[in-house]
Amino acid sequence: MANLLPTDTVSGLTIDKEASTPITFGKGWKFDFDAGEFVTTPTGRTATADENEAFMEWCQKALLTPRYRHLIYGRQYGHDFDDLIGRGFSREVIESEIQRIVKETLTVDPRTDEVKNLVFVWEDSRLYFTCDVISIKGDQIQVGTGVVI
Repeated sequence: MANLLPTDTVSGLTIDKEASTPITFGKGWKFDFDAGEFVTTPTGRTATADENEAFMEWCQKALLTPRYRHLIYGRQYGHDFDDLIGRGFSREVIESEIQRIVKETLTVDPRTDEVKNLVFVWEDSRLYFTCDVISIKGDQIQVGTGVVI
């Protein structure tokens, strides 16, 4: 039977690609989501975000970006909340779908270990939610946004 793991053609060694790729948390640039711009220091430079801030910003940005709308992002990045607009689903079904979409959106990143504790608040035809995201390092952050239904 053929070996299912990739083989290094030079040495013939079996390599488990997933185990050999370490998951890294990198730094990034601080972004002010309310203002819609990067945060600058008093000297005019863009402020840097540490590993946890950068991960939180990635999560928040993924929840704000519609999937397939921007060519710069891969097909796995972003949300599908737009599929719920105007469908006439009950609140229970919408909350269940939002929960599914949020988990799918955030677990694409290998730094995400778990998404839990979704809390929903309805205001007319708008649904606001927050959730806790646990990284593989065990750090917990809270992110959320709103969706017009």
